[in-house]
Amino acid sequence: MLLSILNSIFCIAFILFAYVNLNDSDSWLWVPIYMIASICCGFAVFNHFYPTVYLAAISFYVIYAIILFFVKDGVRDWILRYKRPSLVESMQATKPYIEKTREFFGLLIISGALAINYFVAVN
Repeated sequence: MLLSILNSIFCIAFILFAYVNLNDSDSWLWVPIYMIASICCGFAVFNHFYPTVYLAAISFYVIYAIILFFVKDGVRDWILRYKRPSLVESMQATKPYIEKTREFFGLLIISGALAINYFVAVN
């Protein structure tokens, strides 16, 4: 029951995240990223689990998160070079390190949601 509620919340949240990314220049990347996670969580609400899909998606998301961590003006630069300014003071990401850091944390959230479903599916 708790897992269904959690997956319902993730499913709706990821749909909303995809929606707010529709007007971005990189929507071709981020809308599918969030929609794949939303679909996976939506299926899990009805106890349909796909461990292979979870592993493939998590692998892509984690690799992309690592890239965003180390890329110029990425998360590492946000921490060390820019001294961690607030990521939420404005919804418009006017600086590239803010955009990349937000994307990084989005990928971690998605990976965590899918990892929960993966471990439920294999146990």
